[in-house]
Amino acid sequence: MKNKVNFFILIFSVLVIGCKEEVLPKPKAMLRLEYPSAKTAVFETDSYKFKYSLLSTINKENVNSIVINYPQLNGSIFLSYKPIKDNLSKLLSDAQKLSYEHTAKADNILEQPFVNKENRVYGMFYDVKGDAASQAQFYLTDSVAHFLTGSLYFNIKPNYDSIYPAAVYLQEDIKKLIESLRWKE
Repeated sequence: MKNKVNFFILIFSVLVIGCKEEVLPKPKAMLRLEYPSAKTAVFETDSYKFKYSLLSTINKENVNSIVINYPQLNGSIFLSYKPIKDNLSKLLSDAQKLSYEHTAKADNILEQPFVNKENRVYGMFYDVKGDAASQAQFYLTDSVAHFLTGSLYFNIKPNYDSIYPAAVYLQEDIKKLIESLRWKE
C-alpha cells in the first residue's frame, strides 16, 4: 500500500512540475498576399499624362473622367480633371471636403503633401484608415491651369481588415501615378 501511495505521489509530482509550460499569447496575423510587380505604360489625355500599371484597364468615361480598374483586386481609381478658371480655392476646398467626408467611418486620415517643383505638380494624398468607403483620396494641381482629383474604391462593402493588402498595393500604384504625372501645355 505504501508503494502505491509513493507511486501516486511521484506521478502527481512529475505532472505538476513537468506541466509548467508558460502560456504566451499568439501574435496577430496578417494575410500574406503577394501581388505581382506590374509593368507600366503611359496614359495621355489632352491635359496630362501619367504612368499606370498594365495589371489595370483604363476606361475613359468622358473628356474629364477616367476610371482605372483593377479586376484582380476588385477595385478602381476614379480620376476627375477640371481646368482652373479663377476657381482654384473652390476646387481645393471641394477636394479637401470630399476627403474628410470619410471621417465618420474612418479610424484615421493621414495627409501626405506632394511637391514636384521641377514639373509644377503640387498636391495632397490622403491615406484613409478604417472601414471608410474610400481607402485613398488625392488631388494634384499646377496652381494655374490644371486640377486633378482621384479616389480609390473597392467594389465590396468596406471591411478594412479584408481589403488592407489590396488597399496598400493600390495606394502604391497611386503614388507612382502621382510621381509620374506631367501636365501638358
